[in-house]
Amino acid sequence: MMRRAYWSLLALLAPAYLWLLLFGFAPLGIMLYFSLLSDAPLGNREVHFTLDNYARFFSRSFYGRLTWDSLVMGFFTTAGCLLLGYPLAYALAKSVHGRWQSALFLLVIVPFWSNSLIRLYSWIIVLGRNGVVNQTLGWLGWSTDASILFTYPAIIIGLVHAYLPYMVLTIYVALDRLDDRLIEAAMSLGARPWRVFWRVVLPLSMPGVLAGVILVFIPAIGSFVEPRLLGGPAGTMLGTVIEDQFVQVFNWPLGAALSFILLAIVIVIMAAAARLLTQRSPI
Repeated sequence: MMRRAYWSLLALLAPAYLWLLLFGFAPLGIMLYFSLLSDAPLGNREVHFTLDNYARFFSRSFYGRLTWDSLVMGFFTTAGCLLLGYPLAYALAKSVHGRWQSALFLLVIVPFWSNSLIRLYSWIIVLGRNGVVNQTLGWLGWSTDASILFTYPAIIIGLVHAYLPYMVLTIYVALDRLDDRLIEAAMSLGARPWRVFWRVVLPLSMPGVLAGVILVFIPAIGSFVEPRLLGGPAGTMLGTVIEDQFVQVFNWPLGAALSFILLAIVIVIMAAAARLLTQRSPI
């Protein structure tokens, strides 16, 4: 009976694991193979195994600076999504009900329904010299000689708009599962609202916050479309360089090596953050 249950469970899990193997680990394995080659193995090119692509990253300060800029961009994007997403998620889970909740959910998931290029070109129109932002600043009496477009803040605005739903939905799930009786008990014992939030709500919602941070930070640091379209000269990041290596320069081994270095940095940061949150959790 136990053996039959084992094979039944294996049969149920096999499609998911097969999908993960074919479309997750197999592409990563191929990219790792490319990163160790001297050239793209296409046509009649002679290739050999080498670590020069990884050595190139550590021997040139240019790549280190771009990596730092990408991490800072991911930090600001994650912080912006968290600051905007947590209050919205709390309102959806605890404060708003009925039609207003459905309307807010609709506003949150609307970005999923539109193409990313459409969203970005919309921001180009809004942030341009003759866009809504400059016209509003001019109406308020501020100088409008320059626009926000093709600046670092424009990149952050576009990224926050793109990844905010991930933060909101993950935090909402954690807050929705929070038992309201815990909040009522803390308030009945004399705790002020801010202390209830700090000692009860925030710690219990931390799994959702951590999941949202991971879902936002990881793709944000590797983004290349938003920095290229909204940042202009200020949008040169490690993600744009990686994209150029594959599309423009056709140096696939270097692009693959840069991708794996970025992946390793992300894994180290996420592991350290998860360990820190686990150790410092008050509950």
